[in-house]
Amino acid sequence: MKVDCKLLLKEELQLIESALKCHQISQHPFINEVSEYVLFAGGKRVRPLLCVLSAKALNSFLPESLYEVAILFEYLHVATLLHDDVVDEAEFRRGRRSARRLWGNQATILVGDYLYAKALRIASALKNPEIMEVITRTTLLMSEGEVLQLLHLDDTEVSEEAYREIIYRKTAALISCACEVGALLAGNSDREVSSLAKFGYHLGLAFQMIDDLLDYTSLETGKDLGKDFAEGKITLPVILALNRATPKEREELIYLLKKKNTTGEDFQRAYFLIDKNEGFILTHKMAEEEIRHAKTALKELKDSPYREALYYLAEYLLNRRK
Repeated sequence: MKVDCKLLLKEELQLIESALKCHQISQHPFINEVSEYVLFAGGKRVRPLLCVLSAKALNSFLPESLYEVAILFEYLHVATLLHDDVVDEAEFRRGRRSARRLWGNQATILVGDYLYAKALRIASALKNPEIMEVITRTTLLMSEGEVLQLLHLDDTEVSEEAYREIIYRKTAALISCACEVGALLAGNSDREVSSLAKFGYHLGLAFQMIDDLLDYTSLETGKDLGKDFAEGKITLPVILALNRATPKEREELIYLLKKKNTTGEDFQRAYFLIDKNEGFILTHKMAEEEIRHAKTALKELKDSPYREALYYLAEYLLNRRK
């Protein structure tokens, strides 16, 4: 029987959304106001969805409390978004004014801290040391990722290897963690848990590569097009283009990336140079390779509608336009 993956994902997302709306974040109205502003601004819910799908791919008979656990990954993700917006001095997030523009940097950072603590509180209530170890290790990796990205903010000599280390910590670690925790909740073998963690790792790398690509190429991202360029972030399309550019093109692209108060014309010129030197097409090819590795990891799992949904989601995230 053919699985309607799109319908299955829609149903699971509705349950996740319901859990988010029903779960009280805080008894303090202000914390709820700031948190909900970002939580319900149109996020894809990729991380809690992966937690649920990973658990059900191994054990379809799981309690409804699975969704209450899964939402901790959205709390962790939103906490990073709040902190990112302060560090990046972002004006917009998902097509709306950023939280820092509405409530200021101090309040935004503190609410982000609260969401981190809230997520860890949900995890600790499980009374499962293995799950707690995975989640706390991941939060440390995420913090390292933000620091590494800051240190390499305008480093035009950053290597592809260093970039991978940054996006592993910044993005892939949490996505892998969501998959691994889902597997642990299902109570299956170490082999299956490891396979799903590996799936999440490669999916997470691809997810961030596509995100960096879309910052230059999509008008539907819900954020400022060229935001990474304006902030001088050296992402994979730039790294790959710099490696292939002529000395003159490299010098010009570096100048544009380091320039303060860039214009639309500057962005278009940078886009041209990156495109000419295959930065965009090579980035997508590398993301495709990561998705292939992710799909290979799923072969360790028994056939089920939820395993098929994981395949489908991986392909969707690779080819997304926003």
